[in-house]
Formats: sequence, structure tokens, C-alpha cells
Amino acid sequence: MSSIVDGLLRSENPDLDLAAGRRPNGTPTARNGRNRQRSSPRPYRPPSESNGALSDAEGFPDDEVVGVRGTDRNRRQDPMRREVPKVADQVGEKVAEEFENFMENYVEDITLSGAPPSSAVTSDKYYIAQIHGLRIYNLSTLYVDFQHLMSLPNNTLANAIANDYYRYLPFLTRALHNLIAKYEPRYFKEHRQPASASSQAGSSVAGNATSQAESMGGKTTNQQTDKLFTLAFYNLPLISRVRQLRTASIGKLLSISGTVTRTSEVRPELYLATFICEACRSVIPNVEQTFRYTEPTQCPNATCGNRQGWRLDIRQSTFVDWQKVRIQENSSEIPTGSMPRTMDVILRGEIVDRAKAGEKCVFTGTLIVIPDVSQLGLPGVRPEATRDNRNAPRGGDAGGSGVTGLKALGVRDLTYRMAFLACMVTPDTSTPGQAANQQLNGQASNILASLNQTATIDPHDTGDQAQDAYLQSLTTAEIEDLKQMVHSDHIYSRLVNSLAPMVYGHEIVKKGLLLQLMGGVTKVTPEGMQLRGDINICIVGDPSTSKSQFLKYICSFLPRAVYTSGKASSAAGLTAAVVKDEETGEFTIEAGALMLADNGICAIDEFDKMDIADQVAIHEAMEQQTISIAKAGIQTTLNARTSILAAANPVGGRYNRKTTLRANVNMSAPIMSRFDLFFVILDECNENTDRHLAEHIVNVHRLRDDAVQPEFSTEQLQRYIRFARTFKPEFSDEAKALLVEKYKELRNDDAQGGVGRNSYRITVRQLESMIRLSEAIAKANCVEDVTPAFVREAFNLLRQSIISVEKDDVEVDDEEDQELANGERDGDSPMADAGGGDADEREPSAQPARQKTKITYDKYMAILNALVRRVNDEESATGEGVEHEDLVVWYLEQKEEEFASQEEVEAERELAGKCVKRMVKDNILMQIRGEGLVDGDEGVDGSREGERRIYVLHPNCAVEEM
Repeated sequence: MSSIVDGLLRSENPDLDLAAGRRPNGTPTARNGRNRQRSSPRPYRPPSESNGALSDAEGFPDDEVVGVRGTDRNRRQDPMRREVPKVADQVGEKVAEEFENFMENYVEDITLSGAPPSSAVTSDKYYIAQIHGLRIYNLSTLYVDFQHLMSLPNNTLANAIANDYYRYLPFLTRALHNLIAKYEPRYFKEHRQPASASSQAGSSVAGNATSQAESMGGKTTNQQTDKLFTLAFYNLPLISRVRQLRTASIGKLLSISGTVTRTSEVRPELYLATFICEACRSVIPNVEQTFRYTEPTQCPNATCGNRQGWRLDIRQSTFVDWQKVRIQENSSEIPTGSMPRTMDVILRGEIVDRAKAGEKCVFTGTLIVIPDVSQLGLPGVRPEATRDNRNAPRGGDAGGSGVTGLKALGVRDLTYRMAFLACMVTPDTSTPGQAANQQLNGQASNILASLNQTATIDPHDTGDQAQDAYLQSLTTAEIEDLKQMVHSDHIYSRLVNSLAPMVYGHEIVKKGLLLQLMGGVTKVTPEGMQLRGDINICIVGDPSTSKSQFLKYICSFLPRAVYTSGKASSAAGLTAAVVKDEETGEFTIEAGALMLADNGICAIDEFDKMDIADQVAIHEAMEQQTISIAKAGIQTTLNARTSILAAANPVGGRYNRKTTLRANVNMSAPIMSRFDLFFVILDECNENTDRHLAEHIVNVHRLRDDAVQPEFSTEQLQRYIRFARTFKPEFSDEAKALLVEKYKELRNDDAQGGVGRNSYRITVRQLESMIRLSEAIAKANCVEDVTPAFVREAFNLLRQSIISVEKDDVEVDDEEDQELANGERDGDSPMADAGGGDADEREPSAQPARQKTKITYDKYMAILNALVRRVNDEESATGEGVEHEDLVVWYLEQKEEEFASQEEVEAERELAGKCVKRMVKDNILMQIRGEGLVDGDEGVDGSREGERRIYVLHPNCAVEEM
């Protein structure tokens, strides 16, 4: 009995007694290692091809082929030298059996599944249908919904997988191999793994012996590229934070959420290695690699004791895609005063390249411990445990430094770290306030699209293809909800009202933000020039007008959105930095905020506080949507197809309406022209608005979420916007004509307003802005054509964003008019007679002080532009000026329809006369008579009243700027 116990102990730890150079029964072992038992409990394959390998169906035949290595009489005589039977993990076998039954028999409830009834499901059994899908789509990963495991009557299987995932993974994979061999034997044979051969012997698949034997032929020729059939779990009930991971979690099935900051290139990883012994040319196949290059411990040939000389047979080894991703803690989960933690995630097989830098993702897998390679290459002393010799006596005394070489023997490197071995990556769509959760509805017929595992929608796809691809990822209930939203009335205004519900008012800004989320249509010309479709918005406003709230809301609403602050951001941090990779030592590119927000929105707060040098770095990204780098031997152009949402404070703290936008904002003219929309939010006192705003804020503090009830939830909005972005609207002929008209109107307004009249000059970029806005409005309505109504809405938005500068009211009376007011009763002439002025002087006390005539700057400019145009046309046509009376009468005729009574006509005539006089004073018009210039005194002299006064343009008047 004791010999059996000893045998079992030795099978667990075969080197127990061998370290002392003795066998358990007391006889010394041979020093050359020929008779020494292998230290690894893992059974090997047949030692070499020449020894006549058995068929694969018979598994690992180490127990059978004792005589092949030489039937030695001495070995026969020693009872302890017989082959120790392999210890089977009974629990693991049971788990594999249960898991196989579960996958073979699970039928999904149709009401819960999102599969549309029209989809052709090959089987009513969920996972069998997926296995057929593996062959159809040439895949190798089976996706298992953990909720299905938890829905079983007995939770034992789910608990076993969750608590000992790494231990049971080989057994689960073996169960998967059995099912694929049973239901898709030909596909399994084409991509068969030799490692799976042993599993076939251990588990019996009833009634399928013949197909199984057929499915396991010889090794395939394409051994290096054989598929590794793997399992991916998703929908775990709990998602952990990066900060919560401890050594207790090692080997368990976990989900973690984090933001991807760096992704490595996809490299091949040696998965199963085949070695050739340099001494005897024996072949040792399928040596599993455990996170490092692992060689066999000893040659299995009994006559060869080789332990060092191995050659890797690359042709017969199996490689798998490998990628390392670095994730960082989500910003909303970082505790007070802490730095964000990072962790490396290892991706293998089909899930490589599913996570892109800048995305929030949920990774499912297990925690593992790996050697910290980066620490080994660092200069200086490595962290290691050594013997403490500080108080030891010097010299050759006992305990001193007499024994050399101890440092190499007794040192244990403390260079290990935890990494995460992921089997599944899904995007994390939860907003920062919520806890991260996975609610995916996998459809067996279309598993990749329903789990968001497909590539992002290609901008060059047609709209129909993109819509189909997106709809396949939704459940039936979500599609119905989306249909109702698309076909409902006034959807555009209702979407605007549901956006940022906690912010009161600001309808115009919300319209702009909705259109920015939709975006225009990106176009590529035949020459390869890219016309951007992203909309850039700048919000300028007084303090406490909820600018930053809009930015924070957009960043929480959109999965790919990055929030930065102006003063704390450098040019390299916004675009891209070149850093040295800690493992390879080569220079690599670290993505900046604009690259991380590719196909998203980059929100930049305090934009006016940025240094001018840093603002220049954004120029290229805002118009060409690329970032060019030439640093440290790296010359490259990177994509930055991002919309920029900037918030800025005015220069003096408050917006000054008397000056232009350019004077109010600390930005250069080139960067201002790159913004499609400028929103100026003014904090104006209005009793009604202030009361409603105060009530709203008090309710938000008192009732929190119940204070606002938006019509559409955040999830509905996100779904609708994702669907709407797949449309590619085109302009109708009427819309094209209207677009040209509106652009000409904007240019005319700009020209008439004079230099600096508008907030900025209207350029072709504003025309492109109108095109993008019109397309975005069409997308918001989910239509394929841009109609004139959409163009008008875009034009109105652009007009509202171009804030006109407020000028002081213009006085059209001067001191002379004040004195001569009484004489100016007939209104025929702006030049008052002298007699009236004298009467005013004679009786100052009888006449009360007359109020000066003031008109708004806009009205004065309208009268001025009309009169100057009339005088200029007359001069161009006849070479002569216009008489005063004719000029005033012509002006009144232009405004004839606006008058309701004779009094209004008289008042307008008087006003026009005063404006003409003001224009003469401002050197815009010049008054002449037939003989020459009017002398100042003669102009007011009553004796000259009967003579004609003719006006021509002053030589200093710049007509083209009017």
C-alpha cells in the first residue's frame, strides 16, 4: 500500500527524492540520467517519426510504448520504474462533460432573443447554430453568453467556470473540440489541432465514432496557420475596476472596464512548439508555451540525456495572433488624489485589433502573473531579494563574504506583474455617471454583428449597406422603437429638446450640438482630396452660461469623445507625441487627444487660454483632418477625423457687444474661419427668464433626476444618432439653387456692413459650413435628399451664429441743428433757414430744450447705403450728381409701402434730410452747385435758398467697402 502512496506522491512531485540522487527505495539513481524519470508529469507524444507513431485516435500512447525505448531487463526488475499512470482531474472531466451537454442542448427563448423571425437559423439549438456559423464564416471563436450558464437550474457549472476559469479552460476547450468534430467534422479536419487528438480518446461521443475517425487524419500541411478553436465569454454579471484587481482574482473569470491608451502591433506568438533534439534528432511535438519560450526539460529518448540542445521546427509549430493593449482606469472611477492605474491586456486569436486607442472597452478574461520584462532592461539595480550582510563581520569569518557565487544562487528577482489575459472585447457604452454594464444580445445567426464585434462602419460604404449592418446589431424591440422615432412627426425639434436636458434653454446651441453629433457627409474627390464632413463649433459666452456643461454632456454621451482643457494641453498632447517604447527601446507614436477622438468629438475647454503655438497645432487637424509628424526619424501622417467643440471666455471676462467677435475672443483669424458655427451666449438680465432658470436649478438640486423628464432617453438618442449617421443625403436641384442664393446674400451683407461690421468675413468656408449643416439636418430627419427647407434652417443657424456688432446710436442732429430747429418745419431742405435760428436765439426761455434726434446704427447704415448707391449710380450713368430734392423723394419712394399715414412720410422726409447732412459732415457726400463747391456759410444762408443743391460722392468715400 505504501508503494502506491509513494507512487502517487511521485506523480505529483517526481523530483521529490531525485534531488538527493536516490530512488525512493534507497538505491542511487544513475548519474547520466538515462534511467531517471521525467520531471514533467505532462505525457509526451511518440518520440520520433521513425519509431512508428500510433494513430491519433489512440491519444498519448506513452503508457503503451514502453518497449520502443529499449526493453531493458533491469528496468523490468525494478517495480518503481514502471510508467506512473497520469492523474486525471476528475472535477475537470466532470466540468467538460457538463459544459458539452449545456452547449449541445441549450435552446434560446425566442422572446428574449433579438433575432428577427426572418433570419434563417440553421438549428433551434443556440450553440449548435453558432458552430455551423463557424464554418460558414470561417471563424474559430465560439461566443458563450454567461447569462445562459446562470439560467441553468443548477448554478454549479457557472460557479466552477467563474471561480476556476484558468484551471478548467483546457477542459472547456476540449468540450468545444468534441462538438465541432461531431457537427462539423470536415471543417474540424481541415483545421484540426493535434492537441485535440488526446481529448478525443478521453471522451466518448456516442454514435459518432466513424465520423470522428474520419475527421482525424494526419497533420495538416498548413500547420503554422491552423485555427485554434477558443471560447469567449460575455455578459458577466459584474464588471470590476482596474484598481480592484488583487492576487485573489488570479485565475478567475472577470470582466474589467477601461480606456485603451496604447495598442501594439499584431505579432505572431508561438503557441505549440515542435522541437528537434540536436543529439539524437528525436522530434518532440506540441510543447505548450507558458508566457515565455519553453523548451522540453529532457529528451524522451531513453538513450539520450539531452537537456540543452534543442532546435525549434518552425514548420511544424503553431503560431497565433498576439497583441498587447494598455488600458487605463476610466476617469470617472479614479478616487480623490490618485493617479489613474494602467494594466496590460493580452489579446489572442480573432479578438486582436478589436480595441482601438481611445475607446472605452469591457474586457473579459482572467488575471495572470507574468515576468516584468521591462524592469529587466532598465539600468541600475534591479529590485531583488538578497541576503542581508550589513551586520556581518568582515573578512573570511563564518557568515562573511567567504563564499562567492551566492548572489547568483540565492537571488530571487522581484520583477513580476499582473496582466489580463482577455478572451473577449466589447465596447463599453455606459455613460460616466453609470456603472459599467454589459447587456449584449447575441444572435446565433449573426453573432459578430450582434455583439458589436464587426469593424466600424466604413465611411465609403453606401448608406443601405451601413444601415443593414447597424440594424443587425439591434434586438427586435430596439428596431421597433427606432422605427417609431424615425416615422414620428417633428423629430428634429424633439431630439433637440431631449439633448442635455439638465441645461435650461439655449435651444440654438443644442441644435448646433445635435448637428455636430450627426455630422455632414465626408467626400473624396477623384484626385484623392478629402472634403471634411465634421462640424466644428465654438461656444463663446459670459461666465456661468453652462458652456462647460455642454462639453461634459457631449463627452459622456458619445463613446469616442475626449475632454481637454486649454491651458493644461500642449501641442504634443493634443496631436501626437513620439516616445520611446519601454520594451523594445524603439521610438513609437503616442496618440494625443485629437487622434484618440478619431471619428468622435474632441471637446476643448478654455480655448482662449491656449498658447498661440499650441493653437497652431490644431489648424491642420481642423481642416485637412490629418496630423503630420516629423520627429525622431518618424515621418508620418495620421488621421484625426474629429469634430472640435471649443468653449471660450471673452477677453474682458464679459462679452462686449460694441466690438466685433474677433476683438472679443483671443483667437487668430485662420482658426476662427475653421469653425462652422460660433455661438455667443450672453448673460442678460430678464426677469421672466431669470425666474424660470432659478426654478429649474432649484428643482434639479431638490429632485435630481426627477426634475427633468426628456422625451427620449440617452440610450434612445444614442441609437437614433448611430442610425442617422449611416445616411448619405444628397442635394436636390432646388436646394442647390437656394444654397447659392443664400451664400450671395451672406456675402452681400458682409460687404455692405463695412470692414469689421460682422463678426468675421464670410468666406467659402462658410458656404461649405452651410452644405455640411444642411446634410446634418437631413440626417437628423433620416432622409436621403436635402430639401430647400433644410438649407433655410442651416442658413438661419449660420446667421444666428454670426452675431452683428452692436454700435452706439447715431446722432443726426448737431449743435447747429439744435439752434436752428424751429426753422426746419417745411422739411424740404436739410439746410435750415437762418431766420428760424435767430428766433430761437431771441427767445431761449420760451422754447424748451429740444431732445436730440437719435437713430440706431443699423437704420443709419441702411439709409446711408441706399443714398450712396443712388448717387453712385447717377454719377456713373450721367457724370453728374443728384439734386437734394430728387434724392429725398427717391428714398421715400423706395419705402413707400412701409408708410401708413402722412405724418410718417413727413417724419421720414425730415430724417432723410438730417442723414444727408450728417453724410456731408462725415465726408461721404459732397454738396456742389453749378459753379463749384458750396461754401459753408452760403449753405445756411436763406438768400441762396432758391438755388439747386446737387450731391456727388466725396473723393475719400470708399464705395466698395459700403
